[in-house]
Amino acid sequence: MELEFLGTGAGSPAKTRNVTGIALKLLEEINEIWLFDVGEGTQHQILRTTIRPRKIRRIFITHLHGDHIFGLPGFLSSRSFQGAQKNEPLTIYGPKGLQDFVQASLRVSQTKLSYRINFVVLNSEETIFEDDHFRVVTKYLDHRIECFGFRVEEKDYPGELMVDKLRAEHVPAGPLYGQLKAGQTVTLADGRIIRGQDYLGAPKKGRTIAILGDTRQTANIALLAQNADVLVHESTFAKNEEQLAHNYYHSTCVQAAKVAKKAKVKKLILTHISARYVGKKANMLQKDAQKVFKNTKLANDFDVFKVPFSKR
Repeated sequence: MELEFLGTGAGSPAKTRNVTGIALKLLEEINEIWLFDVGEGTQHQILRTTIRPRKIRRIFITHLHGDHIFGLPGFLSSRSFQGAQKNEPLTIYGPKGLQDFVQASLRVSQTKLSYRINFVVLNSEETIFEDDHFRVVTKYLDHRIECFGFRVEEKDYPGELMVDKLRAEHVPAGPLYGQLKAGQTVTLADGRIIRGQDYLGAPKKGRTIAILGDTRQTANIALLAQNADVLVHESTFAKNEEQLAHNYYHSTCVQAAKVAKKAKVKKLILTHISARYVGKKANMLQKDAQKVFKNTKLANDFDVFKVPFSKR
């Protein structure tokens, strides 16, 4: 599991930061990539990575401001040109109005896609996706327009099969081991009954990532981020600009650090950086946040962060 930042700027593209776009790479887990927001130029950013558009199977849009969605029509079109097939549909989750924006863009440009798009409208705080591996929960944030944050929960992995123990008890290898690893009870040829649960180690806890849209501070942030391995939080303003952040429905680096500490997250990543902060000023956002929450990193375009399993 990796997070790759395709754009870390706020409002409009800058020389050193493109507008918002985040790839959650789940290639080892389910052979998919998920995008969170698709700002203008996201497909150009993807060209500078190893990401294959056909691997992108889900897109989550936090809100409908242009710096979070203007890259969507171009990406969808290019995904089609680059060989996405009918059996490789794409699901897009976003606020009401997103489907109208996408369909109007494709209709006016007379773009026909080679694959199907499924739209899921976010209109409440709920579980919006769940399968055998992951669960995605959304909650409202506090922005100038309807805006959401996402919590991606990886389900726990079953414990490792204690092969040495089985060998010591002369349990023959083969298909039986697969059944035991699945927790089943099997009967051996000599009549012994072996319970799979007795030969499994402790389950490996899945990882959790919280990714926010633009927001003032609100109680829902801590709910989304509680005990997360990684919190991706906007940091549009510096520590002494809380009133400015409030007026523009954004957050400061220190506010992000405080909520990370409160929610007991393991790592905080700051993004959505105003163009006013470049060079040393940008680095100061990280330093100020680290005074409150030590494990804070300021994201730059093309940064990749691995999300490790927690150590027990």
